[in-house]
Amino acid sequence: MNDVTRNPTYVPGHGLLKGRSVLITAAAGAGIGFAAATKAMEEGCRGIVISDVHEGRLEASVAKLKEQSGSDQVWGKLCNVTDETEVQALIDFAEDKLQGVDVLINNAGLGTTRGLLEMEDSEWNKVLDVTLNGTMRMTRYMLKLMKQRGKGGAIVNNASVLGWRAQKEQSHYAAAKAGVMAFTRCAALEAAEFGVRINAVAPSLAVHAMLRKSAPEALLKELEGREAYRRGAEVWEVANVMMFLASDYASYMTGEVLSCSSQQA
Repeated sequence: MNDVTRNPTYVPGHGLLKGRSVLITAAAGAGIGFAAATKAMEEGCRGIVISDVHEGRLEASVAKLKEQSGSDQVWGKLCNVTDETEVQALIDFAEDKLQGVDVLINNAGLGTTRGLLEMEDSEWNKVLDVTLNGTMRMTRYMLKLMKQRGKGGAIVNNASVLGWRAQKEQSHYAAAKAGVMAFTRCAALEAAEFGVRINAVAPSLAVHAMLRKSAPEALLKELEGREAYRRGAEVWEVANVMMFLASDYASYMTGEVLSCSSQQA
């Protein structure tokens, strides 16, 4: 495999979000959320609020973003997206700190590995509540405020190619992500009436330190083997697509689900 495809060159910022404010859920740690926060700062956003459910990790991520960017316009707030009160508190906090949120990135999601015959209702419901219902709750309240403000905006949801494709022991996660895709399409038609674009990115496999700790090595190798480049995406490669969808380069796109994948099947 060509070294260029195995070892992609990091893409620097191009000012895609210059002057915009950004709110990102599940953005602490080493995954796509923090990569998106880093890219948003590199793309010139004027301020950012990140959230997570892990207090220590959130504090560390806020400090790291400030250090990386040299900006003090970075805030963090705990939020469990399964709780409507916490969702509204997070968005109100971001609205206050940022003087209005221009871009919302719904990154919060939860996945486990379980065969359907062994699946308990509690596990099924938890995965759907975080991944699908959480995206709905964040979007619903954010849209209400964006409509009142009358200045448009952009919302980017994190879906998955599993919303289209099949994988054993992922029926709950796949159902949730397929739901995110359908929700994106339908909500976008309503939001278009007041100038808000809603799109989604659908990664196949983004490998990071936390995933390597939680997923069996044999499974990761199998999944990477399905990719044309024989590797998972770098988290910043997925974040780049999010930045595109959040920017004016995607001004005519709404209700779309953009695959970020090199999967062959």
